[in-house]
Amino acid sequence: MATVELSPVRNVRRQGTKGRTKRLWRMKSNMTWKAIKEAMVKKQLLLQLTCAASSTTMQLSPSPLRVRQEVAMEKKPCRPTKSLGYLLQLPRRASDFIDNNGDLMTPTISPKDKISTQWREIHGFRNWEGLLDPLHPWLRREIVKYGEFVEATYDAFDFDPLSEYCGSCRYNRHKLFQELSLACHGYKATAYFYAMSHVDVPHWFERSHSIWSKDSNWMGFVAVSGDRETERIGRRDIVVAWRGTVAPTEWLSDLKTKLEHIGDDKNVKVECGFLTIYKSKGEQTRYNKLSASEQVMQELERLVKFFRGRGEEVSLTISGHSLGGALALLNAYEAATSFPDVSVSVISFGAPRVGNMAFREKLDELGVKTLRLVVKQDIVPKLPGILLNRILRKLNPITAKLNWVYRHVGTELKLDTLVSPYLKRDSDLSGSHNLETYLHLIDGFFCKKTKFRWNARRDIALVNKSSDMLIDELRIPEFWYQLPHKGLILNGYGRWVKPSREPEDIPSPLGIKTSDHDHCF
Repeated sequence: MATVELSPVRNVRRQGTKGRTKRLWRMKSNMTWKAIKEAMVKKQLLLQLTCAASSTTMQLSPSPLRVRQEVAMEKKPCRPTKSLGYLLQLPRRASDFIDNNGDLMTPTISPKDKISTQWREIHGFRNWEGLLDPLHPWLRREIVKYGEFVEATYDAFDFDPLSEYCGSCRYNRHKLFQELSLACHGYKATAYFYAMSHVDVPHWFERSHSIWSKDSNWMGFVAVSGDRETERIGRRDIVVAWRGTVAPTEWLSDLKTKLEHIGDDKNVKVECGFLTIYKSKGEQTRYNKLSASEQVMQELERLVKFFRGRGEEVSLTISGHSLGGALALLNAYEAATSFPDVSVSVISFGAPRVGNMAFREKLDELGVKTLRLVVKQDIVPKLPGILLNRILRKLNPITAKLNWVYRHVGTELKLDTLVSPYLKRDSDLSGSHNLETYLHLIDGFFCKKTKFRWNARRDIALVNKSSDMLIDELRIPEFWYQLPHKGLILNGYGRWVKPSREPEDIPSPLGIKTSDHDHCF
């Protein structure tokens, strides 16, 4: 008769109570120690690979070997729980956010690869086909770059209702990027533009004590790539960054559902609230004698003429978040009409619907390439017409051409807050809509079938700059981004006072007169 070999578990059960207890404890301790060692080895390997990857040069299409390696590393998701296993598996823990002279840290910016030969594909020449899933590292880095330009419009915006300059930019354009640590991108701001305040953020502005302007708000900037960055990316890139409102509810309360025609074609219609912000001006105002549209287009015409006159290839990249994403589309429509031979692309974050089907078709006809970054939990991209559009989508063959139905434009890349092991599961509307949440998710996105990218580089603490989205285990303060002491300084007499702005940081509608070359660089 054959002898049946018993499993270790059955052996334990047949032994006496004392032997069984010893055996069980031995098994548990061995398994726990093994898990700890594996986690430690994995973390060391992760850090070594991350550092090593920073010195490598990527091809446009990732090699099959690299794709398989990244997929293999990301098959096991890190889900935040309260267990010891979770704390060991989480790539970043609370101790990593304590300054220990840079130990165990890696650069927050991915290597700058030379993309000059493939910039058209990266900017949507083929509608980003084959570059989104998996997300190509060159494209990821460019998206983050433009997103950080838009984030600068929030970080530099003075929205303190007690400030004498409420509604303006804190810094002049010559030092904007230096103050916000964005000089590494190789661009320089050439002009600021403003929008009428009564259609932007009326509630807090009416309560403010602003003396610099009661009619206008700083809305964003135009910037251009420097010589070194131009050589890397293969053309002279002109950027327009549009600010959204300081909180989603501020413009949602003023959102209208009426469509209004734009341009010469009466069938092309856009949401009238967005168009009003883009086109409003007034002779009695100080900063909006010209509308935001006119201010931006004047600067774009100057820059395009200047650089094309030098024989350079020029591209126009327009980016914005939330309301800014809607204004970016209106700007792209106007720019593509004015500069038919210039490549125009839009990268928007959490942008709402802007116009009807005719508007979308007209943008396609003009050659505007639009990449929309959308977070699944964010309600703003579902507006306007969140209920009506959902019903009409089921009747698509009938409703596809209706001029009163809102339609999204371009190519969508959908993100999900549940994929990141660092984000809370019970997030609110404001947190899911926050631009830093978008940048965190795009930096960690690899493909739809995998979890958060294990070698993501962007600083995780940035998520909580103006939100409370990070899990408590990381111990990062919520809403931590603010001026030291809320802007007050201790003067020589021992009194806490508000500092006066430097003369060059006080907004001027005329700007500083400089030569074209100095103005552009």
